[in-house]
Parts: sequence; structure tokens; C-alpha cells
Amino acid sequence: MATCTKRCVNNTKQGLKLALIIASTLTVSACAQFKHEPIVEGNLVINDPLEEYNRDIFAFNQAVDKVVINPVIKGYRAVAPKPARTGIRNVLRNLRSPVNFINEVLQGDFDGAGKVFVRTAINSTLGIGGLFDLAGHEGIEYESEDFGQTLAVWGVGHGAYVVVPFIGPSSTRDYLGYFTDSMMDPLRWYLFNIDEQPLYYSKLGADYLDIRDSLYDVLQELDASSIDYYASVRSTYYQQRQAQVLDQTSQFSAPSIPDYDDDL
Repeated sequence: MATCTKRCVNNTKQGLKLALIIASTLTVSACAQFKHEPIVEGNLVINDPLEEYNRDIFAFNQAVDKVVINPVIKGYRAVAPKPARTGIRNVLRNLRSPVNFINEVLQGDFDGAGKVFVRTAINSTLGIGGLFDLAGHEGIEYESEDFGQTLAVWGVGHGAYVVVPFIGPSSTRDYLGYFTDSMMDPLRWYLFNIDEQPLYYSKLGADYLDIRDSLYDVLQELDASSIDYYASVRSTYYQQRQAQVLDQTSQFSAPSIPDYDDDL
């Protein structure tokens, strides 16, 4: 009974934390948009009312990347050959399947939900827990679905573009989506209920490492070819998110956000 009560309290705290995040992000987004003229690039409308702040954080993240992240990625590639990194990516994608499935259903894409179910069944069994993407070889390609995309399908706009220290670029809508995904993740609920939170945070760390590894070459090329690297990354992010909402192919991806279990 005591254990159950403790879990209920923890889950209530997490729900309250999410509610506070929702309120704060929507408030900041709403206030900011009234004070800033959107940037129009083709069919993209970019709201960057915090550009001065974002550029400072972007420069800080670049310095961190140069000193810490990029050397870690190079070390990761040195100790883990490409087949090993691909296997790790496959396992992480397989673990994310429940979240992808839930978002497909919420978007009303039942064909997509069916594909997620079939992929998971094949890769979890014949693919040895997702280590091998046998479903992909059979033409059932992986598609990442998050609650930010679900909100977009429901007609919710990006809100303000935001660059977060250590994590990177996104928007108030999409960061809210990532937090929501974390809260709805069955793996998170299971590990927290058996008091194995470190395993969940380790999984988030592996997600971040995998994402940064997948983006390393793209970002290096973008940096070398851009006059304004900040503006290029911003534009690429919006293009990528639009492609994901429309279920088109894209390369750029935003990282998962750790859901720290701190006291409010």
C-alpha cells in the first residue's frame, strides 16, 4: 500500500509538472508572438521573437559541441563501427514504438498505426528485440511520430522558436510535445514503477547520443556551407518538422528531452 501511495504521489507530481510546463510555454509563446513580425521563407512561417536570446544560446551550444559533444561523437564512432551503431539505433527505435503507435492513433492515421504494430512485432521477434530492422528490409519503413506532430495535425501552430542550452532548436509546441511523449511512454511508467529510473535516463542518454551521431555529418556540412549558420539551422528545423507532419522524408531531428524527477 505504501509503495502504491508513493507511486501515485510521484505520478501526481509529474502531472502537475507537465501542467506547469504547458501553462508556461503557451504563455511565453502567446506573449512573444504579439511583439514580433514572423519570418516568411517560401511556404514556411517562422516565429523567432526570442532571436537575440536564441542566438546567444546557439553560440553557447556551438562551443559545447566543439569542446564536448563532437569529441564524444568521434569517440563513439571510433569504438562502435557503423553496423553496431545501426543496431543500437534499431533497438532505440523499437523501444519508441508504443509512443509512435499512440501518436499515429491520435492523428487518425490508422494505416500508420498498423505499420508501427507490424514493424514492432517483426523486429521484436525475428529481429531479436529490434536489433535488426527486418521490417524495414521488407518495405515497412520506420517513421518517428511525436506529440508535437500530433498537435500540428490538430491545427496547433509552432508558437515561438526556442533554442535550449545543451539540447538545441525546437518550438514551444514541439518541446511541449516531447514532454508529453515522455509522460505517455509505457517504458517510462514501467521503469518508474519498479524504481529503475536510472535505466530510463540511460535510455534517454542513448537516444541523445544516437541523434547527435545521426546529425553530425549533416550539421558539419551545413555549418561549412552557411553564411548564417543560425538561420540555416532554424530554416532546416522548420523544413524537417513540416516534412514529418506530412509524412515525407527528412534528415534533421530534434532530441528527446529528459524528464527529470526533481521536486517542484
